[in-house]
Amino acid sequence: MQQSKEEFLAKVNAVSKNTLMETLDIEMIDYGDAFLVARMPVTPKVHQPDGVLHGGATAALAESVGSFASHIFTDIENYFVRGLEITANHLKSVKDGYVYAKATFLHKGRTTQLLDIRITDEADNLVSICRLSTISLPKKK
Repeated sequence: MQQSKEEFLAKVNAVSKNTLMETLDIEMIDYGDAFLVARMPVTPKVHQPDGVLHGGATAALAESVGSFASHIFTDIENYFVRGLEITANHLKSVKDGYVYAKATFLHKGRTTQLLDIRITDEADNLVSICRLSTISLPKKK
């Protein structure tokens, strides 16, 4: 029996309990054949001292959604995924509301993956552009 989108997202979000994703209130909200979308509320918990979204929180959102995307599109019975490198270019400040991260694959190889992650605000303004490379390694049996 195939899961509904809602059941799948609930399962994905459930594994984030007691992790950085739960601490930052990051939740996966949509997915398709080659993308995954997450959101994070912009509250004082993720602000810099001057009251705008911290770039480190943005990078954590990007790495979370990108790593999850690599994970759900990989044979997790035989492989595990780890991040190799992340880059982030911050383009716009955000003080409140939500930011959304959409991860799409630029390269989906057997061993390495490269994802483009675009962070936008509620008005669909581009906030940050991130690139994440991941690696899929065989599990020891």
